[in-house]
Amino acid sequence: MRIAFLPDSFHEVNGVAHTARNYTSYAQRHNVPFLCIRAGQQQPALQQHGSVLSLELPRSRLSVPIEKDLSFDPLFARHARAVGYVLKQFRPDVIHITGPSELGILGAFFARRHGIPLAASWHTNVHEYAGRRLQALSRFLPALPRAAEAASLSLTARFYRMARVLFAPNEELCELLERRTGRPAHRMPRGVDTDLFNPARRTRPQDDGTFLLGYVGRLSVEKNVALLPTIQLDLRARGIANTRFVIVGHGSEEAALRSALPDAIFPGVLKGEALAQAYADMDLFVFPSETDTFGNVVLEALASGVPALVTRGGGPKFIVLDNRTGLIRAPTEFTESIAGLLLSDQLRNMSSAARQNALTWSWDAVFDGVRQVYEQTF
Repeated sequence: MRIAFLPDSFHEVNGVAHTARNYTSYAQRHNVPFLCIRAGQQQPALQQHGSVLSLELPRSRLSVPIEKDLSFDPLFARHARAVGYVLKQFRPDVIHITGPSELGILGAFFARRHGIPLAASWHTNVHEYAGRRLQALSRFLPALPRAAEAASLSLTARFYRMARVLFAPNEELCELLERRTGRPAHRMPRGVDTDLFNPARRTRPQDDGTFLLGYVGRLSVEKNVALLPTIQLDLRARGIANTRFVIVGHGSEEAALRSALPDAIFPGVLKGEALAQAYADMDLFVFPSETDTFGNVVLEALASGVPALVTRGGGPKFIVLDNRTGLIRAPTEFTESIAGLLLSDQLRNMSSAARQNALTWSWDAVFDGVRQVYEQTF
């Protein structure tokens, strides 16, 4: 089938962009007729690489910033003619969007206008983000965060209802989407490059006297990164002084984290081999987010032979095998869990199991499954 893909994000550092880049690479490897329309270059650019045609369109100066590398352009519809022309020339059998962004809105519009089947994948719990970001106002308006979350979920579900088939990273979200939209939802997990993310990239000695706790991701409120300094403080109160954090990423909470964790390592955003080495040098990956739909970074840590400590909320709990490749605990139990691992030899067995389990996750299997759903549905 000829696939037109309009992702919310492509060049940025987030799960949607990571998936979008891998879907495009998959199409190139398997010679799939594939059109990727995305925001990117300062000037419109149309490129062909094998079976993949890419159209990059610039956002305007009036784009509204959402995070450091994320924004929404209210004037993006000015590209509608270019998008319509390229879609007409490409003649897709399906249009696949990833959310209610400028690209998603254009994709849904053209799918409806030309009678092209629409597929949509859910990558971000926007409704939970809305609730978390308004939490600071709850002391004045206690009902506001919950009301904002409910309203955001209702509006987002209404948007996704326009698609004939939906995808989500875990079973929980598939059930939520089917219940709220009345559309069939299929699991679309993520894969990992196990050659890049590999325990062999470790440069630290196995026992150098320091227990390195790692975090990779956006440094924002909805990721619950404020828990990291609390963990360090509680460990110190228990007399455990040999732990240190390495925090990879950027975001609105970076300044607060630097202030609260003066001995932590903040290398900024890392990619490729530098990121792979950062993972491999960790002893335990600590991921306190309860809003992630999947958790690519958790899978990358496991592939690097690093056990992960995750919450019972969100998607990462579907990746980690509790007490085998890591731990699934409530945020209030994180400190106790870390202390327990430090006092046992469980970590070494977890490290080996984490790597072995990650070897079973492949991007080819993910996108083979997506294409099979297209063929069965349309």
